[in-house]
Amino acid sequence: MPTQLGEKQWYIVTTYSMHESKTADNLRKRIESMNMQEYILRVLVAEQEVEVLEDGKPTGKTKIKNLYPGYIFVEMIMTDQSWYVVRNTPGVTGIAGSSGGGQKPTPVTREEIEPVLKRMKMIDESMYDRYNTGDRVKVIHGPLEGTEGTIISIDKATGDCRVETVFFGRPTPIDVEFSDIERV
Repeated sequence: MPTQLGEKQWYIVTTYSMHESKTADNLRKRIESMNMQEYILRVLVAEQEVEVLEDGKPTGKTKIKNLYPGYIFVEMIMTDQSWYVVRNTPGVTGIAGSSGGGQKPTPVTREEIEPVLKRMKMIDESMYDRYNTGDRVKVIHGPLEGTEGTIISIDKATGDCRVETVFFGRPTPIDVEFSDIERV
């Protein structure tokens, strides 16, 4: 069984909009029934809980919002069999980066999948390696969304990040979660 680091990659699987969860469930069942857990590692529907607004005001209710309608994300080790299992799952309409004619799809780059994983609060140690003190970042979630600044410090143990930004013409340090920033 292949288990070398670097062999597993993320792929974007296309499906019908509004059927992402059902297709992901179908794929998880096939992975189990076909004993493919060593090859198809994670199946992700990028969803987020959002507050329901009525006339622009909070209602106290929440709903699940799909961040990428028509897509699910699959982390797998690409083999003929894993590719077959995924593309022949009910609800799967294709795999992004597959040109057809038997050509296997190209994986999503780390830079492309990282913001998706961060929005889902799925942080792994390798993500920290791409960020250094002095890097320019943007806050992508929370009350400071859209704020840009420079990393002052990163605490890998807690997942906290201190970013210096400018408020009212003055440098101001803010504390945000690592999962809430991305490089500019």
